[in-house]
Amino acid sequence: MKFNRHINMDKPVCFIDTGSDGKLRVQQSALQILQQIQQPVVVVAVVGLYRTGKSYLMNRLAGKQSGFALGSTIESKTKGIWMWCVSHPTKAGTTLVLLDTEGLGDVDKGDPKHDTNIFSLAVLLSSTLVYNSRGTIDNKAVMDLQYVTELSECIKVKSSDEDADDSSEFVKFFPSFIWAVRDFTLELKIDVLIITITTSSCYCAELFCYSSFLFSKHFISVIEYNFPRDCIQKFFPSRKCFTFPFPTAPENMSCLESLNSADISSEFLKVTDHFCQFVFHDSCVKRLKDGYTVTGRVLGHLAKTYVDTISSGAVPCLENAVIAMATIENEAAVKEGLQVYQSGMEKLKDSFPLELKDVSSEHQHLSSTATQAFMNSCRDFIPYSQSLSNIPY
Repeated sequence: MKFNRHINMDKPVCFIDTGSDGKLRVQQSALQILQQIQQPVVVVAVVGLYRTGKSYLMNRLAGKQSGFALGSTIESKTKGIWMWCVSHPTKAGTTLVLLDTEGLGDVDKGDPKHDTNIFSLAVLLSSTLVYNSRGTIDNKAVMDLQYVTELSECIKVKSSDEDADDSSEFVKFFPSFIWAVRDFTLELKIDVLIITITTSSCYCAELFCYSSFLFSKHFISVIEYNFPRDCIQKFFPSRKCFTFPFPTAPENMSCLESLNSADISSEFLKVTDHFCQFVFHDSCVKRLKDGYTVTGRVLGHLAKTYVDTISSGAVPCLENAVIAMATIENEAAVKEGLQVYQSGMEKLKDSFPLELKDVSSEHQHLSSTATQAFMNSCRDFIPYSQSLSNIPY
């Protein structure tokens, strides 16, 4: 597959929203943008409670001061999932896809499963998942991550046994996990998490979940108390934590995106820059089960497959998604190979009459060229398809 076409968007667009029927849907305009991206993609998604400043971090990752909407009221500003595709600043030939998700925990939402679906989609589509919270990492902050504990019911790895719990396989396919703690003021609670400093910066720490046998002060059972921590540890292959101090004076928070750097805390800017550099350097290209590289076009197909599955009431399955991608990509490759052959034969007709041996020779040449076009177009998905035999020549 040739990874050469890319696109640089000047602003984000709505990727996934809710239709009039209350079901999630993928915006066709966003799919058309992704269809043009034939490069591998690094997909960074941010999730978290509403009004915790998720969009600001995503704007900085895009290299912009503004773009994703920042709300200045208690109402959640971002609805659904918004997408911004830019050239990757450090990985040549790669597109950085930023996904800003709707704030979780808004009590005004009608469907109680809506937040879980948004969180699941962010996990399924990203190669790096940023969880944004505010204050400190204490027991309440960890318990707010209830969505992690529900993933085993919302995502399947294999389709062979729908009732089996295959969450132990998540770590092979899930994104890396970054916890961004905004407006951080307190010490990290040692009875909740073990934080090991891994860089010279005191604001970046490797995140290990603490599974102690301690009862909480509120008499929560040991299993329930430790469950979110265990899930974070078991599901995500790597875990990092960044703590951000207050960015500016409270009266300036509503216009953060328009402030000059002189009006923003130097420590906040320092941590933000370190956060961005870490994401740029350590976030991997999105890959499917069995290691197949995801391009923008494939990402669009994935989103459509997952959203349609969720909207139907079924559980998204990673194995089924790969098979679906193989079918779509290989059908497109068949059409491309067939087009090469047919256009060549059309040109040959202009030279008629010809000797049979000349027609046969050109047929063999065009068949070989068409086969090569097919192979180049679907190289990553060939193990899942027998499409080569479907080219009618």
